[in-house]
Amino acid sequence: MQIKLIAIGKTDNKQLQTLIEDYQKRLGFYIKFSLDIIPDIKKVKHLSEAQQKEKEGELILAKVQNSDVLILLDENGKQMNSMAFSNYIQKHLNSGIKQIIFVIGGPYGFSNAVYKRANSKLGLSLMTFSHQMVRLFFIEQLYRGFTILKNEPYHHR
Repeated sequence: MQIKLIAIGKTDNKQLQTLIEDYQKRLGFYIKFSLDIIPDIKKVKHLSEAQQKEKEGELILAKVQNSDVLILLDENGKQMNSMAFSNYIQKHLNSGIKQIIFVIGGPYGFSNAVYKRANSKLGLSLMTFSHQMVRLFFIEQLYRGFTILKNEPYHHR
């Protein structure tokens, strides 16, 4: 199985980018992982929120195959602690699927078409974080989940 994280817009903070790359490298010891960045939509001043979500949604869905499991990182998604998240990962590993795609949407969330295609939604916190920080937090949680599954000392119980 492989895991992909799709996000809208590049990370322009060099320190955050360094940390993201560090956790991507660590995660590579456990699973094939990729971070796929969709460039920011141009000329958003001329688009409504709905139009921006539609355009972003089209770009997201173009990267998803029918066989992929699509999980949205959404403020209204199911929240779980790190132990439960590691079990969630294990269930997907056991299911035999080829690829899970997690998606961080744009500033206004997801289009209706993306919600309709999604298999589930996960929430990282009730708090709001920048989309750039969410990338780091999510990749770190993936890494943490795999260390829990491997019974390694990274996560303290």
